[in-house]
Amino acid sequence: MELHRQEASLKNDTLLRALRREPTPYTPIWLMRQAGRYLPEYNATRARAGSFLALAKSPALATEVTLQPLQRFPLDAAILFSDILTIPDAMGLGLRFAEGEGPRFERPLRDEQSIRALAAPDPALELGYVLDAVREIRRALAGSVPLIGFAGSPFTLACYMIEGGGSDDWRTVKALRHSRPELLHAILEVNARAVSDYLKAQVEAGAQAVMLFDTWGGTLAYEDYEPFSLAYSRKILQSGLGAPTILFTKGGHPWLAAMMASGCDAVGLDWTADAREARRLAAGRVALQGNLDPATLFAAPESVRAAARRTVDAFGPQPGHIFNLGHGILPATPLDSVSALVDEVRAYSRQLRA
Repeated sequence: MELHRQEASLKNDTLLRALRREPTPYTPIWLMRQAGRYLPEYNATRARAGSFLALAKSPALATEVTLQPLQRFPLDAAILFSDILTIPDAMGLGLRFAEGEGPRFERPLRDEQSIRALAAPDPALELGYVLDAVREIRRALAGSVPLIGFAGSPFTLACYMIEGGGSDDWRTVKALRHSRPELLHAILEVNARAVSDYLKAQVEAGAQAVMLFDTWGGTLAYEDYEPFSLAYSRKILQSGLGAPTILFTKGGHPWLAAMMASGCDAVGLDWTADAREARRLAAGRVALQGNLDPATLFAAPESVRAAARRTVDAFGPQPGHIFNLGHGILPATPLDSVSALVDEVRAYSRQLRA
């Protein structure tokens, strides 16, 4: 009942209707990492904060940068500004961001004792700053568009927690999978509980849809994706989060049918997925999100508009498509190209429905 009241007060509920596979006057669009380094105002706010973590941990500044892309472009959703690694940071692994190196953990999970001691944090206590940001963003949006919350998948979080940072091959994670798979399962079990609790708390604070980023699930061997990634994402998606859900696995196209049966409301597609085949597999049971190659936005605006039309055509006019990039928007992306993309998706898809 509360969700219906929230939707009734929205001036633009196009995204939520698309997630329910209901007809919409045009294809809704938002962009992964839409509040990011391609925006000069974001860079100014980040410089004022002093560091990425200081920015992410300030509800006021997180609200500011969440709203920045909506002030430039007529997007159909806001997405909470935060980071997927807030959960392992709250678990005590010591997150830091080294300049030019990306995230690093001071205490990665490298022995059985530290793995067995791992516990899911209480979102209200250890992640209260994120929930405060959700509440502040909802107030600032004033019912203009829905707010999307998010978290990393259990496997993607485990990759960073075990490796200690980013990796080209995730060799430490994969070595653990083969040498001590029960320890990897132990981490994933705790992570699944933590992510479920965290996403439920975001919804209670005001998120109106949530997205699960399984960024590194697609690096697994074919037979490993189900037991080490999707099985734990499924636990979260079927735990009763209280809002529509989007599951995104970068490189996940070999497992699309299984992802569609996971309990999510929508499956995010990267740019390597075939939109027409995804529509055929979905058969109207789940919505689809995607899937323009982010590098397309470095082309001239007219080329971007043509690519937008091709993507809209590939998904077709039937309900249940949310336009997005196949992964996050890249730094240095030209603002004119982003503006052309958003304008063309809305205008062209509206024309097709006329």
